[in-house]
Amino acid sequence: MTKPQHHEIVVIGAGICGATIANELLLRGKSVCIVDAASSPATACSSHAYAIAHPHIGKGSPRLLRLTRIAFLLAEARWGKAWNQHGIFQPAKKDKHFDRVEVSNYLQSLELDQSIAVALDAQDAEKICGIKQSGVWLPRGASLNLFETSNALLQDQDRLTCLWNSRVAKLERVDDHWLLVNQNNEAILSADRLIVATAIDTKALMSSIGIRLPLKPVRGQLSIFSIQEEAWIKKLPRVGISGDGYCLPAEPLEDGSYRWMVGSSFDEGEDDLGSRDSSDEFNREQAQGLLAYPEGDLGALIKAGDFVGVRCVAGDRLPIIGALNQRSGIFLATALGSRGILWSALAAKLITAQVLEDDFALLARLGFATDLLAALAPARFFAGALAAPAALASNSKPILPSAPKAK
Repeated sequence: MTKPQHHEIVVIGAGICGATIANELLLRGKSVCIVDAASSPATACSSHAYAIAHPHIGKGSPRLLRLTRIAFLLAEARWGKAWNQHGIFQPAKKDKHFDRVEVSNYLQSLELDQSIAVALDAQDAEKICGIKQSGVWLPRGASLNLFETSNALLQDQDRLTCLWNSRVAKLERVDDHWLLVNQNNEAILSADRLIVATAIDTKALMSSIGIRLPLKPVRGQLSIFSIQEEAWIKKLPRVGISGDGYCLPAEPLEDGSYRWMVGSSFDEGEDDLGSRDSSDEFNREQAQGLLAYPEGDLGALIKAGDFVGVRCVAGDRLPIIGALNQRSGIFLATALGSRGILWSALAAKLITAQVLEDDFALLARLGFATDLLAALAPARFFAGALAAPAALASNSKPILPSAPKAK
């Protein structure tokens, strides 16, 4: 039998998270091998061209608030020219009184200064964002093309080895390294340290070494609408909006029509990648809600395309990022939900620090305390580990609502 190629560090998964981690290790001078079942990077959920990024500002989940603030700052610093900063407006809940002073004080308590988050009444929001609703303006909110970014991160480099069309079916521990075994029961690689960034496929891979993770798929469909009706055009946003659903700024086209991306359905436990008319209809209704335009004619939102992806979430809706202490030499980065841009940037710093056993000072300066490390660690799901409280809230909100459910 041919001896498998050995690498000190192997990353399984070439989506935005695996690519970002590999790139961080390369920047630190390490050699990295990245392996993926596809023929190129970012072919699954990371082929998304319209992902948005902003800190979480909802109440009731302090650790999630702290984590997304850290992750947002890391993401903003990392993506550079790929960071499409158009700002994002988060409308206030329709059924709650909006107190601008109270909201401003709350934002300050989260260490979100006015360069990141500003409370606006409806009049100021209309002036600044073109949206006549009270809420929070996130001027540094942005969108990112995950496909282009992932590919750019994995451009040819001397210390980067890419192994495509190679599905890892199971792992085996031999002596002091890990064997990566394909579906034909052939060892294709061996590694001293192994980083697994394979979204929902992480569940089966970990099962092969006796580790059970509470992961499940969540299907999401984003709709691309063509709009010609004048009444809708007058309402279209020039910034992103994130609330019950999300949208990007509308794009004017040469023929006078507009192109507008609105999402997204949230179909828990489903992994079907087929396009659904019902999901488009759900997104039309979300469009009305985002613009506070219930009288808008849904028929005027003409479908021009879509994107369907399957997110991966954990049982407690926080990402799983860090060393798998139960299996020496394995590090996990999965369950990123709807915040792949943010969690990938955080995972790159955290896992690189753990793999290289250094650079924790940077994380400490950003406010990455011990309780946050524990909240992300795989160990939280195993007997004897401190479970993450339910109050940590969803890793998929407010970008993608959990109800009503689109089919």
